Amino acid sequence: MFMSLGLLLYNGCSCDSQTTKKNEKTTIKQTPVSVDTALRSRLVDFARQPRVNGQFGFHVYDLTADRPVFGFNERQAMSSASCMKLLSGVAGLHLLGTNHMYQTLVYIRGRLEEGTLKGDVAFRAGLDPQLQAPDMRRFAKAIKNKGISKIGGKLYVDLTLTEPVESEAHWYPWDLSFSRYGLLYKGHERVVRELKAALRGQGVSVADSQVVIGAVPKDARCIYRLLRPIDHVTRRMWKNSSNIQATGMLYTIGHKVNSNADPVLAGVDYLRTFLSDTLGLKDSTLVIHDGCGLCTHNHLSPLALTTILRFGYRHKPIFDRLYDELPIAGVDGTLRREMTGAKTRGKIRAKTGTLSHPYGISSLAGYCMGSNGHLLAFAIMDTEMSVLDARVLQRKLCEAMVK
Repeated sequence: MFMSLGLLLYNGCSCDSQTTKKNEKTTIKQTPVSVDTALRSRLVDFARQPRVNGQFGFHVYDLTADRPVFGFNERQAMSSASCMKLLSGVAGLHLLGTNHMYQTLVYIRGRLEEGTLKGDVAFRAGLDPQLQAPDMRRFAKAIKNKGISKIGGKLYVDLTLTEPVESEAHWYPWDLSFSRYGLLYKGHERVVRELKAALRGQGVSVADSQVVIGAVPKDARCIYRLLRPIDHVTRRMWKNSSNIQATGMLYTIGHKVNSNADPVLAGVDYLRTFLSDTLGLKDSTLVIHDGCGLCTHNHLSPLALTTILRFGYRHKPIFDRLYDELPIAGVDGTLRREMTGAKTRGKIRAKTGTLSHPYGISSLAGYCMGSNGHLLAFAIMDTEMSVLDARVLQRKLCEAMVK
């Protein structure tokens, strides 16, 4: 897919002083890789074509040549919808690392006497957005497998997040159902209820009065650890556009940068800093309110989106995740029913963004291979027009790029 030029220089010695010059410096001038001028012409024609009313902009960048190809209204900030997940996902992978693991652990301390633990059990949870009731049964079974049928001391529940997640102030009430969140985002009361039910289901006796919301005792030893790779979260964020997973990512970012602050506020602040300081996008019209894109007041630009994609491309571990986890046109994810024709099917890997209220908002940003073999990063944003009309424009842009 990618072409690289390897240059191997050999330095030799010669006794012929007439042909050897000491300290001679040789400069090898590399010929810049040019962009596809035919592609640029097609993009110019695309920008000039008649279209329905509404805001519209796009930007195409040649990653192989490391040069912009063409943009139209590329600096205009518009509602990003779920393309915001590109920012939160890339920023999260940059901060946490592509090998980050969500950890949930079970500890015990004390001695076992005839099935009774003369001591304590402790449950410690981070911010795994995918932890659910079946996982609690795993923890309970691990305790049961130690021969414990009764907890004689305390059941410590050590949670990173103790209060239920709240909707962003600008979200529409029906945008995201609380019931769909992972267990750890539903508050300590729900977690405790599920944990007690799981223990009792395994025949482990524990009274309500034994539960303590607090830190794991220092001398407790870990007997079970559940690890969930971060790519389980980014895959659902990008491939399936999961708002739940994107919100979990925002909480994880916020807790990482400031464990004492509100994780949402800290997470949003980090995304803003990443945009301005790491990516160099200091445009005040770029606005971030959440990590998933449900807030219609989120504003990015086509240029901002391609800048995020370029950053991902320059960091191979992040790019590997992006290229593998973005929806593929006509194949999977949120693009499985889009661009199914022979011209585009399987050739576009991109994040979709769609909101139908208060007016049509649709965006598409990702990667594709140009007809000259160059990898392109692109973004197209459409607002104040029907989603169907916007998707026609997206398809036409993609056809122009891969032609």
